[in-house]
Amino acid sequence: MSTNAKNDCAVVEEELDEEPRSIILSMIGQLRKDMDLSRITFPTFVLEPRSFTERVTDFMSHPDFLIQYRFIGVVKYYMSGWHIHPKGVKKPYNPILGEFFRSRYAFDDDTSAFFVAEQVSHHPPITAMFYHSPEHHIAIEGDLRPKSRFFGNSVGMLLEGYAKVHFGKWNENYQVTYPNMYARGILFGKMVLELGETSTVTCVESDLAFDVEFKTKGLIWGTYNQIAGKIRRISTKEVLYEISGNWQTQIFILDVREKRRLGNLEPTVLFDSAKEHVVPQLVACAAEQEPNESRNLWKYVTKAIVENNLDNATTYKSAIEEQQREDAKRRDAAKERFVPRFFQLETDGNYHPKLKNISEDPVKAKEDIVNWVFTRPDGQLQNFDKAEDDSIVLAAGLAATKSLPRH
Repeated sequence: MSTNAKNDCAVVEEELDEEPRSIILSMIGQLRKDMDLSRITFPTFVLEPRSFTERVTDFMSHPDFLIQYRFIGVVKYYMSGWHIHPKGVKKPYNPILGEFFRSRYAFDDDTSAFFVAEQVSHHPPITAMFYHSPEHHIAIEGDLRPKSRFFGNSVGMLLEGYAKVHFGKWNENYQVTYPNMYARGILFGKMVLELGETSTVTCVESDLAFDVEFKTKGLIWGTYNQIAGKIRRISTKEVLYEISGNWQTQIFILDVREKRRLGNLEPTVLFDSAKEHVVPQLVACAAEQEPNESRNLWKYVTKAIVENNLDNATTYKSAIEEQQREDAKRRDAAKERFVPRFFQLETDGNYHPKLKNISEDPVKAKEDIVNWVFTRPDGQLQNFDKAEDDSIVLAAGLAATKSLPRH
């Protein structure tokens, strides 16, 4: 993997050796353009060592921005999650049905937040998520429905679904959509990760919307990772701010009204990935996790990938996938329907948290959320103070109370 710093643009690249490239070529011989790849089993060398249920927490890398501001804070928070990525052009594990990931956050002001994501559907793949900061009355919920497509020399992941950020203090709701991800150069040239298409953040209560285009590089002209966005009034379409820069490194904001008043005004830095602090997740050690909790479920695969033992990684990954198929057969034979633990499908067609009517009292809300998210089947809460002693987790170089390495 290399990072190309030309034009201050960090580019996520990876050049495959002959053997991995030949494996991909043999797979592609079975594919058709625009084909859905959700049922395709990918080789382990293209995997990053974590599940998609955990990867969605990349969007929570800077949740403290939501505490500091309102609409611009949501824009800054939204744009700050994209610079988090694994080494090289990799994809996370496909979560199995019923797999979940849970964590907590501790902020500098001694407040906290809690997160859980669950795989609520396998075909089609749907990952539901919930985040809540009781002291700040901030909640995020949504479900992500990634769809992979083969486009010839590239593979795209189309991020469908919904996400909503709710500020209880002001009774404001922010609806969020996501860009698509593309792995370019899978047949020839270097593999490059790009984001593309237009995404939005909309708040009807504040009459504000943010439209941002993630620009893909042309064959001859252009640079990687560029963005161009505007914050505008919904009612009048008046542009208030312009957003520009590079989603991988620095993002800038320009007050359009101030520029009009002063005649000349330079953009200021909204987000600098080299200077901002990623808020770490706290995750219970493996002994405190359940069998289908993401890090515990995939720990043997993760260890093998970290050690670059792809044969072992394939063996362990195949065993998990085979067990999932056996579980599906058992449910079909018994005419059982899978019921998610944390989320439920509602009449709007989306998955929502089963925990309803969260108290406005931070103390009561925190108690209810902690009990809902972290209670084990034996009735006990996960113990976050217990040190990691799992030899597999330790051998993989993962500290269970910290986030996976991010680059």
